[in-house]
Amino acid sequence: MQIIELHASVTESNDRDADALRAELKKRGVLLLNLMSSPGSGKTMLISRVIRDLQGQVRTAVLEADIASDTDARRIESLGAMSVQVHTDGMCHMDAGMTARGLAAMDLDGVGLAFLENVGNLICPAEFDTGAAKNVMILSVPEGDDKPLKYPLMFQTSDALVITKTDAMPYFTFDLDKAVLRARNLNPEIRIFPLSAKTGEGMDEFERWLLAELAAWRKNG
Repeated sequence: MQIIELHASVTESNDRDADALRAELKKRGVLLLNLMSSPGSGKTMLISRVIRDLQGQVRTAVLEADIASDTDARRIESLGAMSVQVHTDGMCHMDAGMTARGLAAMDLDGVGLAFLENVGNLICPAEFDTGAAKNVMILSVPEGDDKPLKYPLMFQTSDALVITKTDAMPYFTFDLDKAVLRARNLNPEIRIFPLSAKTGEGMDEFERWLLAELAAWRKNG
């Protein structure tokens, strides 16, 4: 019996596609951020808040990835931002080729921040380079502070961790210090932003980070 291992060749090809997409976006001055999380963590609400808060400062585009539906894309468009919905046909993640095809459907001229709202999943998205400049993992308070213990790769591959729904902390057993410590044990360099997109608490620091990363991305382009 012959056994063929495909995972390495598939990911190597994807890595090449990701590097090419990153280089193209850098030339255009577009900072692409790959947002990864469980379903219901608040990715769309976070993006919506950023769009509203930074309106007039930076043009934003959003690539919404879901197995089905266009609910999130319609919500983003209602805020005046450009959005394209991508259906993954049952796949649990986005890769670089899929991301490139989705972005190709947008007019990125003048866009500064581009968000990829990846499929809600804490396993597969961490394994595939999408071509994003930064990976951002979102953990909501209702999910619990033990997620770094259960899904270490997601935290290890992320540049930033956004802890959302902090306004709900009085109603859930969530130890912020434990969550931060567990994340930093896996990734000492990870930036951590506890915030509430609903109330706006903590959004300023996250948005300053976004704008600083965009400025550095364009400066080094």
